[in-house]
Amino acid sequence: MENFSFRGKLKNADIALTFHDVILSPGLAEVEPSEVDIRTRVSEHHPINIPFVSSPMDTVTEDQMAIALARQGGIGVIHRNCAVDEQVEMVKRVKRAEALIIRDVITVEPEQSIAEATELMKKHDISGLPVVEGGKLIGILTGRDVRFADPKLEVGALMTKQVVTAPEGVSIEEAKGVLHEHRIEKLPIVDAGGRLKGLITFKDILLRGEYPNAARDEEGKLLCAAAVSPFDLPRAKKLGEYIDMLVVDVSHFHNVRVFEAAKKILSEINADVIVGNIGTYKAAEDVITQLEGVAGLRVGVGSGSICTTAEMTKAGSPTLYAVTQVADALRNYGADIPIVADGGIRSPGDIAVALAAGASSAMMGNLFARCKEAPGALVSIGGRYYKQYRGMGSSSALAKRYSLDRYSIPSKGLPEGVEGWVPYKGEVSVVVQELAAGLRAAMGYAGAKNIRELWEKAKLVALTSVGAEEVKPHDILLPSERPAGT
Repeated sequence: MENFSFRGKLKNADIALTFHDVILSPGLAEVEPSEVDIRTRVSEHHPINIPFVSSPMDTVTEDQMAIALARQGGIGVIHRNCAVDEQVEMVKRVKRAEALIIRDVITVEPEQSIAEATELMKKHDISGLPVVEGGKLIGILTGRDVRFADPKLEVGALMTKQVVTAPEGVSIEEAKGVLHEHRIEKLPIVDAGGRLKGLITFKDILLRGEYPNAARDEEGKLLCAAAVSPFDLPRAKKLGEYIDMLVVDVSHFHNVRVFEAAKKILSEINADVIVGNIGTYKAAEDVITQLEGVAGLRVGVGSGSICTTAEMTKAGSPTLYAVTQVADALRNYGADIPIVADGGIRSPGDIAVALAAGASSAMMGNLFARCKEAPGALVSIGGRYYKQYRGMGSSSALAKRYSLDRYSIPSKGLPEGVEGWVPYKGEVSVVVQELAAGLRAAMGYAGAKNIRELWEKAKLVALTSVGAEEVKPHDILLPSERPAGT
């Protein structure tokens, strides 16, 4: 305390630059933007083909968003503001979406009613069900079988008993041949004893060809992540059976109680575990030295467009500043842990800056909330379409109570988020194409062929407030604007 000074708190204060404050300095371009490689890692063991991650918010990421984004090459983190069974079911839908061999097959038994079978088809959005008895395949029931049928009839009365099957180990090319030869859409996989072991569908084979850039696991299923409270080990265990990545989801991870809780999750879950949010060198240092098995870091505190943490509490770490802090800690300790930059990203240029500062990927809520696949409500306001978007610390999100511990509301006693509307942009594929094209162009300007090269080559220059305005379109009336008084 000898050199302590209250005046020093101001004199020695860091300057926490944000995306608004900097710009990439142009470098020597050696490749065209179309040749820039934007593949990356989102966690230690899972590469993705585009560095885009959708935020675990209940107006951003459920199964439809996770499926759509994974098909484009990124990954979605399914929110936790719901019952655990509901979250697990969303994860299952993602993993079943276009698996080459579906292992978690939805089945019926012969004594079940047609009404029950029809309900299962509707619930899981499937058009057929293998019929099993004692684990053995005895038939198949299709949508055509149940159409106009008496719902009180038993499945066994309408199922097709002569089922074309394939043995385990069948190749995809062989399966395609069987499907074509018999003009069928579903091919059950059985073992030597006739027990059902999986299912190959014509639809999933077609989808794999339609989305060659999709982010997939080793079995060919779409990658999927899910958020979990650090204090909810039972939920983490249930999700861990199906998920590729768990995201320990709390606004301020650098907390003694959170660290202790996270140790239990890390020791009992086999999936990659991403922790966060953190925003300082010290937080990263403590994660590196005190926690074993961390596969990724979610970085940034208080920068989200719907987050009021920094405004309400005057505490935070803007994402750009936070990423540089954490990236330096990782480099100094020789820790090869991917950084997910989370918060405040409004454009592909912001993504490029976040990556240049040391991130491996960017997590976005606002941009993906605008998409058709986001669960937020679509409304028309003044002749234009908008999607609902709310922070997980907003009053309405907290009313569901599952997200309370993310912001420690019982102890803090105040919300840390807002809700509103963002412009509707259409399908995820459209937004991803715009972001990817802009990111490749930005990296081309910086003279980088890939993300790792961007870390080393990119230079950031600070803008004055006047400069920040000058780099925008100016001194022109844009078509989207109206003169005053009109």
